[in-house]
Amino acid sequence: MPAAEPARSVDVGLPRFGYWHCFYGILKRELLRFLLQRGRFMSALVRPLVWLFIFAAGFRSVLGVSIIPPYETYVLYEVYVTPGLMAMIQLFGGLQSSLSMVYDREVGSMRILLTSPYPRWFLLTSKLFAGTAISVIQVYVYLAIAWWWEVEPPHIGYIMVLPALILSGLMLGSIGLFLSSLIKQLENFASVMNFVIFPMFFTSSALYPLWRVREASLTLYYVCNFNPFTYCVELIRFTLHAKFDVPTSWDQLVLMFTSMDKGNVFDPLSSDYPGFVAFLVVLLTTAVFLGLSILAYDPSRGLIGRRGGPEGA
Repeated sequence: MPAAEPARSVDVGLPRFGYWHCFYGILKRELLRFLLQRGRFMSALVRPLVWLFIFAAGFRSVLGVSIIPPYETYVLYEVYVTPGLMAMIQLFGGLQSSLSMVYDREVGSMRILLTSPYPRWFLLTSKLFAGTAISVIQVYVYLAIAWWWEVEPPHIGYIMVLPALILSGLMLGSIGLFLSSLIKQLENFASVMNFVIFPMFFTSSALYPLWRVREASLTLYYVCNFNPFTYCVELIRFTLHAKFDVPTSWDQLVLMFTSMDKGNVFDPLSSDYPGFVAFLVVLLTTAVFLGLSILAYDPSRGLIGRRGGPEGA
């Protein structure tokens, strides 16, 4: 009898370039949703533009901005507040993207994707990058409008700020994604956002310098220093004005943490490299909340799996 043919192995893996097609599909869907929902685009710009055109005109004479890094001279309030308004666009955009995640995982496309063979970390990271891309587009549209309002940072700053916008968008999106894992019903998300968006925005350096906050309330000043959104604002501020300095040796890196203002050890931005410190804080916060989000969306160990979400069916 002829020898039996060896059994052929069956390839049950993912298709070639499957990860790329999956990422492209998520990104394309978010872009199409963004283009079709024009009200979402307008609402994202109305908030910062109202503050720039109306509130800044009144605060210009009341809230003078002294010479503080990265500024080398006195600046108008419109110039100071612009990085904070850029971060506000990403704050609202990142948490709004997480709001759509609450809906999508129940009855939308993410309900199907979360049951696909692709890893959860890849799906969640793709969702984050798609939301960050949308927020970056909105920020550059805002900068184009602000340029006509005499907010003119250095030309190189428009390029240097791009990596900062991507990192800050990922951080804010990761926080929102983790919060979305704690919420089961869509109607509960809006109330939770009121306890996250506004406290993060107003207890930061987005609207007023920290030294002004310290003069008014030392407790609020410490809260601002522990607020990760503050470091998003400062990272955008230093990169937008092309003043992002980094330590070039190990000795300078050690000295950066040991030469802080001894009168206030709770102020990391008092170091010689405040932009770099802001970068480290934003990077660490992104890693922590992204890891928590991946763990929370794990059906075997995460919060959704314990609650019995759609992917645990």
